[in-house]
Amino acid sequence: MGSSALLVVLTGAFLCISTIHADDQGAKSVDENLLCVCKSHKDICENGTCRGEVCFYSLVEGTEEMGCFSNHINEQCSGSFHNLFVSCCRQNNCNALITPPPNITTPPELPRPELWIAVSVLLLLIAVSVCLVLFLRFRPARCRLKDSEERDAAMVPCGDDPTYGDIFDEFCTSGSGTGLPYLVQRTMARQISLAQCVGKGRYGEVWRGTWMGESVAVKIFSSRDEQSWFRETEIYNTVQLRHDNILGFIASDMTSKNSSTQLWLVTHFHELGSLYDFLQYSSLEPESCLRMCLSVACGLVHLHTEIVSSQEKPAIAHRDLKSRNILVKRNGQCCIADLGLAVIHSQSHDYLDVGNNPRVGTKRYMAPEVLDETIRVDVFESYKQTDIWALGLVFWEITRRTIVNGIVEEYRPPFFDLVPSDPSFEEMKKVVCVDHQRPSLHNRLHSHPILSTIVKIMKECWYQNPTARLSALRVKKTLSKLNIDSDYSIEKLKRDI
Repeated sequence: MGSSALLVVLTGAFLCISTIHADDQGAKSVDENLLCVCKSHKDICENGTCRGEVCFYSLVEGTEEMGCFSNHINEQCSGSFHNLFVSCCRQNNCNALITPPPNITTPPELPRPELWIAVSVLLLLIAVSVCLVLFLRFRPARCRLKDSEERDAAMVPCGDDPTYGDIFDEFCTSGSGTGLPYLVQRTMARQISLAQCVGKGRYGEVWRGTWMGESVAVKIFSSRDEQSWFRETEIYNTVQLRHDNILGFIASDMTSKNSSTQLWLVTHFHELGSLYDFLQYSSLEPESCLRMCLSVACGLVHLHTEIVSSQEKPAIAHRDLKSRNILVKRNGQCCIADLGLAVIHSQSHDYLDVGNNPRVGTKRYMAPEVLDETIRVDVFESYKQTDIWALGLVFWEITRRTIVNGIVEEYRPPFFDLVPSDPSFEEMKKVVCVDHQRPSLHNRLHSHPILSTIVKIMKECWYQNPTARLSALRVKKTLSKLNIDSDYSIEKLKRDI
């Protein structure tokens, strides 16, 4: 209600119909590009100008921005609503001549105060009544899942994820479940303040940033891994990936800082960090171990599954599943991150897109067929089977940190006792393909019904023959049944007491 609600609806409706597609960079030389006036909050302008194929001017909530696109953009960006005006042009310095309509910041005419008061009081009474009825009626009820498919993966009560405001929540789906409109992503990314570096690796850095008072994660890719940024940006902006167990995407942006290009990927922030970090200092009860394993399996099922509907989703194989690429949420669930090596397949449209990323997966988690180079690279099922191998290794890492009979082991990476800290391709090949070694399993795991079932699943994920391995859906269903049986046993024990 009110002007802010009207702004959100109109802004979302306008930006949702804008389609943005970028061709390959560098299609034109600098001399052929337009010279545009540049005015931005970030350090992306050179002497107040920039060069690109399209000049733009935007005015959002009183914030004015001018600049250019370095890639050729085919879009419809001409229109205005209350507190929103966007326009593009294709002549030198043409965006300096663009001015918003005079009524763009004029507040909409409001109803009379007496009417506002009456409506507000009525709505308040209705809201209080509904809340009271719902509280009394559903007080013992658990958070309900959206559909029967997710019911199998019931974890813990919902509502523990970070919130990013009503505007972001509306924009995040754009009506199709994909990422935000590109111009909104750029505007949002440039409003983020970097606060703290929380991770660093050979392929970039991860920072905690703040946007509108909320914490967000900003992954800054190094120049050697720009193909991973392009791949993740492409997937998140074109594929329906909203799922509790997939890392939530917010925005992607390419910025210039200190005369160097920075590639940003902005996602939800989870302060517990990666599963790898979490297991260093935390031990688990068997029930927590089960729910954590189940949440990873649920995320992998969503990736592997092709959805044929009005909101189509191709099947995706991760290709670099490991504990460092899985994040732990406050509610004890996990979500899968880092789709820079993902393979996309659509059976309904008959295509297989393996991308062109020169980076390879993590050698410690490579399946036998990858190490001995017998994998069928033209068959999508082959990539899914390598994910299952890695899933079994992740389960092994989690179970090591699970307390059974008062015993728990220190965290160690897979094959820690067989290869050095940074194993070579040949060292992993000898251990996995020649010697047929598998991670060792502590005897305590066989004495607990939950852990013994997870051990059985792990072994079936580690078959040398890829086609003999379990599917992600079978892993999920087995763990879901185990979760239901475990909940029933706990409730029965409580009743008996």
